[in-house]
Amino acid sequence: MKTYKPKWIDNLEREIQIRKAIILNGNINDLYYNSQKDSYHSIINIISSIGNKYYDRIINWDQFSGVSDKEGIKELESSFQKEEDSSSANNDEYDMGNDSYNGTQSLKRSYDKPEDFFPLIYHTFVEESDKNKLFIIDFSQYIFNNSNTLPQDERKWLNILDKILRYSDTDITNIDKKSNSIIFLFNGQNSLPYSLINNNPLITSISIPFPERKDRAFFVKKYLNYFKFDKELNQNNENDNIVIDDFIDSLDGFCIREIKQLVKLSKKYKDKDQNSLNPKKLINLFKYGITSSPWEDLSKEKLKTIQETLKKRVKGQDEAIEKVKDVIVRAFTGLSGIHHSAKKSKPKGILFFVGPTGVGKTELAKSLAEFLFGDEEACLRFDMSEYNHEHSDQRLVGAPPGYVGYERGGQLTNAVKEKPFSIILFDEIEKAHGKILDKFLQIFEDGRLTDGKGETVSFSESIIIFTSNIGTTSEASVNQQIKKKIDMNYDELKNYFIEKVNTHFSAPDSEGGLGRPELLNRIGDNIVVFNYIKNEDIMFEITKAKLKPLYEFIKEKYKMEISFDDEEKSLRALIKKVNKEHGGRGILNVIEPKIIDPLADFIFENSEIFYPGRKIIISQIANKTLFEFELK
Repeated sequence: MKTYKPKWIDNLEREIQIRKAIILNGNINDLYYNSQKDSYHSIINIISSIGNKYYDRIINWDQFSGVSDKEGIKELESSFQKEEDSSSANNDEYDMGNDSYNGTQSLKRSYDKPEDFFPLIYHTFVEESDKNKLFIIDFSQYIFNNSNTLPQDERKWLNILDKILRYSDTDITNIDKKSNSIIFLFNGQNSLPYSLINNNPLITSISIPFPERKDRAFFVKKYLNYFKFDKELNQNNENDNIVIDDFIDSLDGFCIREIKQLVKLSKKYKDKDQNSLNPKKLINLFKYGITSSPWEDLSKEKLKTIQETLKKRVKGQDEAIEKVKDVIVRAFTGLSGIHHSAKKSKPKGILFFVGPTGVGKTELAKSLAEFLFGDEEACLRFDMSEYNHEHSDQRLVGAPPGYVGYERGGQLTNAVKEKPFSIILFDEIEKAHGKILDKFLQIFEDGRLTDGKGETVSFSESIIIFTSNIGTTSEASVNQQIKKKIDMNYDELKNYFIEKVNTHFSAPDSEGGLGRPELLNRIGDNIVVFNYIKNEDIMFEITKAKLKPLYEFIKEKYKMEISFDDEEKSLRALIKKVNKEHGGRGILNVIEPKIIDPLADFIFENSEIFYPGRKIIISQIANKTLFEFELK
């Protein structure tokens, strides 16, 4: 197997020879391949392996353990003791003040505090020595406060570090002279004070990224035989290589330590249950605590019933339901990533619901969640009218480090971490601030977001749905042709709404658009247009469905039944009062004053004669849309 070297290690090996200080930040808690030893090691071991080529001694330090190299410290202390006795110790350029390092006193110190160790580094850098040393400051994120105002002791430490870098190794006539360097290790982002690193040519920063595909592939193939899968995989077998490649792709976002943990999990699971898992189930167990997912449980036979099932709750939207079915079938067949999604970290599907208000857009999203995941609570709804300010994106993904509340994370990222198998519904997307759309581009492209705490959240197990009322608002009141859209056939209405959506996203700001055609390109042909509810029979079915919760409430609370003496006649009388432009909400707007309010009065006046087994009969008064109630 060919060896390789990550780019950041090449960068470190180059910079370690020329810089006085290096900041290593990012994915520093991982394991890294050491090509010299043909094995994986921690960050300290990798640095030491490189540093040994160029430095005579490497000294690790952190606030808990103090100094790692006790012999090296004794050597330094001995040197400093001699320095204290020499006249050169009075050189003003290097004077640390009366309370600075003192060679005699230092022999009694443990060096687990910055005020002890930093002066030691200082004297190491400024002394004349035929040896050079590399200091590694581990857990640097715990040394300095993240705020702009540093406490007095931290300002003093910062001053020592600044003097170390500024006044050491200034002799340009002897480039080959041995010198000392410092490496700061930060878990996550670098948090050294800006005043130290700003425009400082002596310091450079190297970010260690999460493993790329080639990094994951190298580890998996090197240790493939350690995995206990349900079937032994042979790298010389073409079919097995397809499985191996899919497994590597599905590890996108994993660090090497996590892949090592997968190896351990595969063995533990086999030892416990005497069975092994395939690669996909192993990842599901590691990430979600389950060996199968709702996507794997989705069968061809179940999928054949999707239209019939969705129509039970969503009435009069056959075209929209058929479009939703097409998207789910496309994903099921592997063309957008349910069963063959290992190479795709993108969401399982993206849908854009547009059309009149109250016609079932949100209801269809909930119905789809129940169909796919067995629970409509798997529909995570976000009202985008609440995200209409420039910095509202921080509510979705969390505030940056250092800001109030950042430790709580974001509303969106927290919800998806809790329920990765879900429908994510962004209601009324046109009301969101344009900056929010940048987050959706990242979700569409990479299938993941990084929250304010630096944790990566995957959207690869979810379906993204936007809803919008674009094309149904103020312009309808001024454009006579649009007023007639309720009488359009579906094809005309579909073209109308799609044109409005295109204009909203593609037109420049000067023309009232967002100027963001790239978002529309990601949505593609998945714009689902909802029709006006014009058929009276459909309105009748919707009205029955809206009254069903009322029947159930009366039965649960009062142990009584409620019904119309002539349901057909009464409901059709109600329907005639419905504003069709308001859809299902229009039906509720009629039911409330005509049925709910008078029923509430009737219950208030007669509740003392209620008892289980009685019935409330609703009767229409003559041919009016008025109703009376009677106990039987």
